[in-house]
Amino acid sequence: MDLRKLKTLIDLVSESNISELEIAEADGKVRIVKAPGTAPAPAAAAPGIVHSMPAPAAPALATPAAEAEAKVETGHVVKSPMVGTFYRTASPGTDPFVEVGSVVKAGEPVCIIEAMKIMNEIEADSAGTIRQILCENGQAVEFGQPLFIIE
Repeated sequence: MDLRKLKTLIDLVSESNISELEIAEADGKVRIVKAPGTAPAPAAAAPGIVHSMPAPAAPALATPAAEAEAKVETGHVVKSPMVGTFYRTASPGTDPFVEVGSVVKAGEPVCIIEAMKIMNEIEADSAGTIRQILCENGQAVEFGQPLFIIE
């Protein structure tokens, strides 16, 4: 596997809430396991061999997605379609896409999620008024994590 690709994978795991990532290709497998509170443990392997650092047993902790769901009000929830970094603005120093009280139409951009150096515009999947913004600018988000409440 290309070392640049491996470095990108390590960065993805270290910057996200992913605890384990395994990829198999024709030239071998790579498994990256991040133990709670430690740096990621990369392991490049020869074909058919997988090295990993087992994660120590830890008590179940609330994930950011679970915490956000706990404080969700009634209304339509716009969820993150991917793991990445949440941004409210298109670029630093510009106005946010939406604020609490903003009226949005289905298909209108409401934020950006950066994943692997790619900026992905996230669109409202229903029309309404933004009642709650559940993430902070620059916060790491998980797949399925609630981002906005639309009424």
